[in-house]
Amino acid sequence: MKQFYKKVLPVILLCISNFGFSQSGQIQIRFIGNCGLHMTDGMTNFYIDFPYKSGAHNYMEYDQSEIENIKDNAIFIFTHRHADHYSDKILKKLTGQKFDPFNIEELEKLGETVPDFEIKAFKTEHKVFGISSKHYSYLITWHDKKFFISGDTTNADTIALQKDLDWAFIPAWLTLDANEKGIKLYDVSKMFAIYHIGPNDKITNDGKNPKIKLLDKQGEIIIINY
Repeated sequence: MKQFYKKVLPVILLCISNFGFSQSGQIQIRFIGNCGLHMTDGMTNFYIDFPYKSGAHNYMEYDQSEIENIKDNAIFIFTHRHADHYSDKILKKLTGQKFDPFNIEELEKLGETVPDFEIKAFKTEHKVFGISSKHYSYLITWHDKKFFISGDTTNADTIALQKDLDWAFIPAWLTLDANEKGIKLYDVSKMFAIYHIGPNDKITNDGKNPKIKLLDKQGEIIIINY
């Protein structure tokens, strides 16, 4: 009997260990530039507002290797089609699924094919020189973690309606609108990533708020365990 336990017990412990590992994982979010993000759980790859035209409107440039290293059969999601968020020229050369404000209904069905994934689109305001653009912000729920992708919207009303977010990706100007309207953003999300920081923008986290991460360095990575 002792010999039996010596042989079987290690196998049981190994199975328990593997079971525990299979129940946990990580979502990795890599900042590429502007509002460009690469989100992956190791199986599925999402690119948010990328590829865009490098250096468009005097915003962030990126190395050509970013395009060369795009994963095969990735899913590309865009908040709108301005050149600092979107490049049709580059997209035509890439495989994978592509979604933007012009096929929102298809985008919201993505959870039917991607495991543990759901996306909800919100039509949000984005004006340039007084002209409105077709623009959406997104609530992504993936592996029970909730992410809000604001894009370029200047209006904080939509994000104010969200609850229990894990991460909110927002530009600095959205915080200004929230402050003017008395919206308490810190009640909405556990963490905030401030992105789309231009080369001439002077944005700091002077208060050293632990809930805020400035995405001002390309290649920065955020890890979310689930």
